[in-house]
Amino acid sequence: MSLKIYRPITPAQRFKSVLIFDEITKTKPERSLITRLRRGAGRSKGRVTTRGKGGGHRRNYRIIDFKRDKRDIKARVAAIEYDPNRSVNVALLFYADGEKRYILAPVGLAVGQETVASQKAPIALGNALPLGKIPIGTTVHNIELVPGAGGQIVRSAGAGAQVAAREGNYVRIKLPSKEVRKIHDSAYATIGQLGNVDWKNLSLGKAGRSRHLGRRPKVRGVAMDPGSHPHGGGEGRSGTGMHPKTPWGKPAMGKKTRSRNKPSSRFILSRRK
Repeated sequence: MSLKIYRPITPAQRFKSVLIFDEITKTKPERSLITRLRRGAGRSKGRVTTRGKGGGHRRNYRIIDFKRDKRDIKARVAAIEYDPNRSVNVALLFYADGEKRYILAPVGLAVGQETVASQKAPIALGNALPLGKIPIGTTVHNIELVPGAGGQIVRSAGAGAQVAAREGNYVRIKLPSKEVRKIHDSAYATIGQLGNVDWKNLSLGKAGRSRHLGRRPKVRGVAMDPGSHPHGGGEGRSGTGMHPKTPWGKPAMGKKTRSRNKPSSRFILSRRK
């Protein structure tokens, strides 16, 4: 999927770029696979519950098969669709037994192609296998952290992790962030790099387009009055005058929040930083 850049005949179009949906083959979602999306941003009883979020275009949620738990049954790719809830496109699968499911669409997955989730599945685009069955050097996505829990990492547009090594019952995975993590070899992953690679190069171009996505304006603390933020107040332009804080006085900007005794820390072999 490539980008389209506009001629700057208006101020909004000067920096605007959009995706060309040349991969999309179906415009309306499968009705049996959508559900109502409840809004969690805004106000509750007059109080802001989520800062920086609100409004946005109305949309339905597409139910994605992150678990790939329909094993040893072949499926045909019926369509590639746009999903407003995520950066990557989704593929609609028609299974041999008549069931329909959505999966995340990797680069190169085309309509008519067959996929399968199985321990004996071939190493082919869109197929899901346990990490222990995937050759070293293969690019994968939608990786389970806990076997059977469903894919939790490497799910955004253009993302792809690499199977780096094996040791005992664990497989080393090099994530897109360059973090190296070990995951049990019975956890499932899907072959291929996720599509919509140019998504990271998008430029919204104007504030209104950001509001359509449900993103509200963010105001700097130093621009507020002292009653609204610890950084506020002062005559003219001023710095924070203190260690950076959140609006509620907690340390911010660089303060480590991860617990030292987090159980998953022992699975991280090399941190992204």
